[in-house]
Amino acid sequence: MERMVLGRTGLDVYRLGFGGIPIQRVTEEEAVATVRRAIERGVDFIDTSRAYTTSERRIGLALKQVGAAADRVVLASKSHSKTADKARADLETSLKEFDRDYIHIYQCHFVASDADYRTVTSPGGALEAYREAKDEGLIGHIGITSHSLDVLARAVEEELFDTVMVCFSFLEPEARERVIRKAVEKNIGVIAMKPFSGGVIENARLALKWSFEEPGVLVIAGVEHPHLFDENWRVFGDAEPLSPDERAEIVALQAGYDKVFCRRCDYCQPCSEQIPIQTVLGVRSMVKRMGAQLLREGMFASAIAKGRDCTACGECMTRCPYDLPIPDLIRENLRWLDEVSPTGS
Repeated sequence: MERMVLGRTGLDVYRLGFGGIPIQRVTEEEAVATVRRAIERGVDFIDTSRAYTTSERRIGLALKQVGAAADRVVLASKSHSKTADKARADLETSLKEFDRDYIHIYQCHFVASDADYRTVTSPGGALEAYREAKDEGLIGHIGITSHSLDVLARAVEEELFDTVMVCFSFLEPEARERVIRKAVEKNIGVIAMKPFSGGVIENARLALKWSFEEPGVLVIAGVEHPHLFDENWRVFGDAEPLSPDERAEIVALQAGYDKVFCRRCDYCQPCSEQIPIQTVLGVRSMVKRMGAQLLREGMFASAIAKGRDCTACGECMTRCPYDLPIPDLIRENLRWLDEVSPTGS
């Protein structure tokens, strides 16, 4: 099984890590059992977030139960907070939830825009808080995550972060040239999230094999059941290259999703109705990954409500580099949501 050093962090880990989103969807007992299985099979990198409700606490419980094996696990989490005081509060909560006094990597989560990036990196921003926490020995390294390749390209250029987390799958391969290879050249650690494009790609074996072909990348895949983890770990252990038939299947899937899959670039913005388009277009995968409860309140509930205000003016379509029929896709996603969750909850 292939190992790698995560850039300038110096952390030596397997190239397949464990993502903490899906374990929110199951019972605590099931979640802990899944994390335990991953660690006992050899996983030594686990990533989660303050935003993932119960995930940190459940991972912490699993770490307690695996004994000495917990000592080899590199732990990563992150916070949406952009200002220093709120970011520090989130970090302290993460430490409490994990029941740990040290987190190997703490990341500025979902830095969605240039404005977010400026806030995070300016005096009084989250980066300042994490640098202080690093000096205090609470965290080891500082990372950034974003769905925007523009933001991550800037982060790589300015070299303020030890790691970058980027969407990377055969439906979203653009990160290879724009972010990944430049980061590797600069010895910045690369963590590839959403290898299944948020659950859109149903063939996990195909998706993982494609992702592992890119050198120098740590791939994190989230699952909620031990047998699903076992399947992913088996693919990783087999280390088989893609066959000609599998490559042909990938090409067919890419063509099939070309005009319906939102790459989350946000070039369609601003919307005259203030609709967060990428959130509405991603509602199916969000429900699949995190459960329908996330739509009951907060940013996701607000996004769906705004989506219903779409006038189909078409301005967003003129800016979309992928020529997506955005108003049609918004209507289709809202129709799907009403069918699976008639009350929106």
